[in-house]
Amino acid sequence: MRPGDPGPSRDRGNTVAARAVPRTPGKSQPRPPETTPTRFRPTLHPGAWWLWAISLGVAATRTTNPLLLALLLAASGYVVATHRSPAPWARSYTAFVRLALAVLLIRVLFAVALGSPIPGTHTLLTLPEVPLPHWAQGIRLGGRVTAEAVLFAAYDGLKLATLLVCVGAANALASPTRLLKSLPGALYETGVAVVVALTFAPHLIADVRRLRAARRLRGRPDRGLRGLLQVGLPVLEGALERSVALAAAMEARGYGRTAEVPARVRRTTAALTLGGLLGVCAGTYGLLTAEGGTYGLPVLLAGVLAALAGLRLGGRRSPRTRYRPDPWGAHAWLVTGSGAAVAALLTLASVRDPGALHPGVVPLVAPTLPLWPAAAVLLALLPAFAVPREPS
Repeated sequence: MRPGDPGPSRDRGNTVAARAVPRTPGKSQPRPPETTPTRFRPTLHPGAWWLWAISLGVAATRTTNPLLLALLLAASGYVVATHRSPAPWARSYTAFVRLALAVLLIRVLFAVALGSPIPGTHTLLTLPEVPLPHWAQGIRLGGRVTAEAVLFAAYDGLKLATLLVCVGAANALASPTRLLKSLPGALYETGVAVVVALTFAPHLIADVRRLRAARRLRGRPDRGLRGLLQVGLPVLEGALERSVALAAAMEARGYGRTAEVPARVRRTTAALTLGGLLGVCAGTYGLLTAEGGTYGLPVLLAGVLAALAGLRLGGRRSPRTRYRPDPWGAHAWLVTGSGAAVAALLTLASVRDPGALHPGVVPLVAPTLPLWPAAAVLLALLPAFAVPREPS
């Protein structure tokens, strides 16, 4: 080192020492571990769960046999128990079950209080009958309550309760936000309203539980009229605040803005959509009546095609992109096909053997379980075993 030259600083020495890595001859140096990028794992399309649940609801409308309806309830409940996510929107299934029980109870109470046109010989009790004016003929309050009338009301109420539980299953299995992302552009605004309504219901239930638990911890009553008022007002206030915040967020993100579309395209879209819906109504009516069996199916198909074309054109007013769209894969076809098979087989069974799917109450006999319709209902369990559980 010549005099006057600055000596090597500590940092420079460290740098040189770091660069001078000794190498052992004949041995390869270990490489640093490579990080493999995580790949996006596709999940089941939310529309498949809704089609599966709607198909089970269609199957429930084809029968009043309580044993088959109980099988439908058990199958949908088991699939929900195995594939429900821990998200807040998935907790509304219990609320739908309670609503279904309330509907069943109300249907039976109406049959007891208002009477039923079903004749019966097995009298359960006799209520005091209220005389009504002559213009209210056909309606009675009180009177004789028969076992046949109560059983008929229970069968009818159980069918409606099964429909509600199927809707609850779809709401618990399919993510509302992902379903909204999959809707066509023409239905985006309507889908947003429905998704907001379905998403706020679980939040309300969670708020009620939280406030009731807080009142119990403070030693205050959480039941009765007083508890209902003191819990309901904070829940309503929180819902209003959440609505205002959501409206501000939607306005800040430009919700409701539409693109410029020529008037000719708008008129064509309106004509196709309205004509398609009228065709669907006329075709459905034709299929349900004996006189329209010849034209029902062609009119229904033409209406569906016209409505789809109208939705396609209407999507031009709402241009948007989809980030990571949900793929419609083999599992989605499997879920949809299992539900469609249940609906088709029960519809066929209701035509070939209506007595087994609609047990009579006069005379009063116990319902029997038909074998092959019951086996068809068990197809609804296929998603529980063939579809992997989605990551939470």
